[in-house]
Amino acid sequence: MGAKILLIEDEEKLARFVELELNFEGYAVTKAFNGRTGSELAQNEHFDLILLDIMLPELNGMEVLRRIRRMSSVPVIMLTARDSVTDKVAGLDLGADDYITKPFAIEELLARIRTALRKTAPVMENDVLSAQNVQLDLKRHTVTVDGKPLELTKREFDLLHYLLKNKGIVVSREALMENVWDFDFDGGTNAVDVYIRFLRGKIDEAFDIKLIHTVRGVGYVIKDE
Repeated sequence: MGAKILLIEDEEKLARFVELELNFEGYAVTKAFNGRTGSELAQNEHFDLILLDIMLPELNGMEVLRRIRRMSSVPVIMLTARDSVTDKVAGLDLGADDYITKPFAIEELLARIRTALRKTAPVMENDVLSAQNVQLDLKRHTVTVDGKPLELTKREFDLLHYLLKNKGIVVSREALMENVWDFDFDGGTNAVDVYIRFLRGKIDEAFDIKLIHTVRGVGYVIKDE
């Protein structure tokens, strides 16, 4: 089994569904159906990541998160039916690493889990990232396709860099906006789609390859086919 995940969720059918999907991906899952049990498990056992619902019996998710953060920096992804800015801000201020609103696509949840786990892994980034016949050299700030130099704007380069760095992982538009664009950028997530089209025009279409794939309703992924 891979990483150990604690799932604190009182909807038993949903918890079972998520557990099966995580098991299929190689994760070991422990479930808790109320906040008090989840809090005790989080404090007494080692987990690599915690999925935490907000609306829980006995102890709500915010209180569970508060207790977890007193003794651990384990990644926590909040699961909730609430979609208000206040709830998101409260969870993030208490130390949550990410936030996903029900109903969610399991593919997006898996991508967020992989991203959270990657952040805790002390890995050195390679100077050269590649997929198929595309190579991006960070030190030289160059991109080549089939050995031929490719001219990209800084934004296109940064976007391609982030997608290559997360090769095989579906990255949401929101994650791309947060990591590639400035936080105060107000152009909307459609800017991501525009620049994806630019990259596809310069790489996929120009060199007749399929590098950047769309996952409908979730985001984009580079596959090393």
